[in-house]
Amino acid sequence: MRHFTLGDFDFALPPELIAQHPAAERSGSRLLDGTGPAPADRAFRDLPQLLREGDLLVFNDTQVVKARLFGEKPTGGKLELLVERVLGEREVVAHMKVSKKPPAGTALRMDGGFTATLLGRWPEHDGPLFRLAFSEDPYRVMEQHGHVPLPPYITHADTAEDARRYQTVFAKNPGAVAAPTAALHFDEAVLAALEARGVQRAGVTLHVGAGTFQPVKTEDIAQHRMHSEWYQVPEATQQAIAQLRARGGRLVAVGTTTVRTLESWAASGQASGDTDIFITPGFRFREVDLLLTNFHLPKSTLLMLVSALAGYEHVMQLYRHAVESRYRFFSYGDAMLLART
Repeated sequence: MRHFTLGDFDFALPPELIAQHPAAERSGSRLLDGTGPAPADRAFRDLPQLLREGDLLVFNDTQVVKARLFGEKPTGGKLELLVERVLGEREVVAHMKVSKKPPAGTALRMDGGFTATLLGRWPEHDGPLFRLAFSEDPYRVMEQHGHVPLPPYITHADTAEDARRYQTVFAKNPGAVAAPTAALHFDEAVLAALEARGVQRAGVTLHVGAGTFQPVKTEDIAQHRMHSEWYQVPEATQQAIAQLRARGGRLVAVGTTTVRTLESWAASGQASGDTDIFITPGFRFREVDLLLTNFHLPKSTLLMLVSALAGYEHVMQLYRHAVESRYRFFSYGDAMLLART
């Protein structure tokens, strides 16, 4: 089998194709049908026509929290926290952006009037993140004083539109700092059309972390270490998948986070826990038959995942077509449908 390096997953992307705002309507995006040998340009509202009665759509029902918080050190130096995970009643794990890191024990004054006391690194000793104790409930202060954690390639400050549209219609379990973007395209009209088609649906949860945007820095991709994220596959979804297999239907994963959840469950046998699964070409898929996904960054782990599912040469052909056809890229961009090779 071919040995892939980081450079194999690079491609030229004109910056104007990076979507800065969502389509006027959720289902108003374009859809690149990559399930056949040649690319086919469609509208997202065509999705029900591409699926069959008895197929099962699986969504990630995580909810994006307003995880970006601003404040200052006792010295007056400005800082920014990006809450990655809530550990307990008041404790969180966060990324910290500040000119000089304060020592453990420092009480940080946060916008909104609450304090965040720095407890140390996470994981302990030399971890890349920080553990903090908030003076108030973390979910409440994020909702009241936080900002939508837009991806780094979206250049505007978060707005009311982002609070509404950088969230799926399925969102119900708070904990993500990035949206499962493939599901952003769904609205009630598309869901009704899918139901009329006889397509079923189920949910999983994976709280997407900021690590999803971390670049791969090693040319040998096998040396890359994935970030860890918490997932859960509910009993009802496990039963729906078992029934799907019994009737011979296809499992359609909505988004790469759903793929990582289902394949982590299949590989480990654990219905919930942390996963750092890294899916690259050569990976043996156990659960996913089709994937609905957005377009991903050059050299990203997500581009490696979709290449593993649908075939490297085919995926790169689709990306070349998408650039030439002026598809919109990344979180607020258009979608593509892929079949497992």
